[in-house]
Amino acid sequence: MTLEIPAANAAVTFDSDGETLLGVLHLPAGPGPHPVVVLLHGFPGHERNFDLAQHLRRAGYAALVFHYRGSWGVGGSWSWASALEDAARVAAAVRDPGFAAAHRLDPDRLALAGHSFGGFAALTTAAGDPGIRAVASVSAFDFGSVAAACREDAALRAAYVEGFGDDLLPLRGTSGAALVDEMVAAGDAWRLSALAPKLADRPVLLVGTAGRDTVTPAAEHHDPVVAAYTAHPVPRLEHRVFVTDHALSDHRLELAETVRDFLDRHVGR
Repeated sequence: MTLEIPAANAAVTFDSDGETLLGVLHLPAGPGPHPVVVLLHGFPGHERNFDLAQHLRRAGYAALVFHYRGSWGVGGSWSWASALEDAARVAAAVRDPGFAAAHRLDPDRLALAGHSFGGFAALTTAAGDPGIRAVASVSAFDFGSVAAACREDAALRAAYVEGFGDDLLPLRGTSGAALVDEMVAAGDAWRLSALAPKLADRPVLLVGTAGRDTVTPAAEHHDPVVAAYTAHPVPRLEHRVFVTDHALSDHRLELAETVRDFLDRHVGR
């Protein structure tokens, strides 16, 4: 008689440029191998999407939440570029044969999903890694378009310096000015619309937020990206907008069901 393998949480670590990233892998019941979803939190990570991880686990997915360098007690210094490197390294590490076997994962069925900066990171990471099966972005911050606006408007640039500076408590080794300087220096290379050619062969879900979202209002951060991906085209693009705040505070269950439905059709349980 074979005993059922129960659901479990596994504390996991990943090396990124000599720093140890901390994560929690939510494992579903059963022998697997299970499809994997890496959940990428935003800046600074007040909303870390553990509810999505639990929802996806109940649906049969292994869901990973982790912290980037320089955030929430992890060593190193925070920067946009280092967080992007961390996302790419973790996406590769969960497909390592030894890691995948130890945690009953299917390395051929990996998806990324992210919120805000994490949405930007999910799309950017998937564009650079064809082994990622599907990608979902929620309220993505379009760094390239904001960089262009900051170059043209000194007052807007100053507002972002102050705004980023207000969120530094969980982070280390950076400042509002450093973060704006890095974003402006990257410029058009960080435009989400520019990723369309590299995402054209993958299912892509774009969720925007409007109404009470003052961080990534859909008209500025979502609609232009949808238009670019439609025009390229990205044939398996799906998109919708929720009228809510930036964290989708009153739409969390509907968001979870939207992401799960997308993954069920394109990654499978």
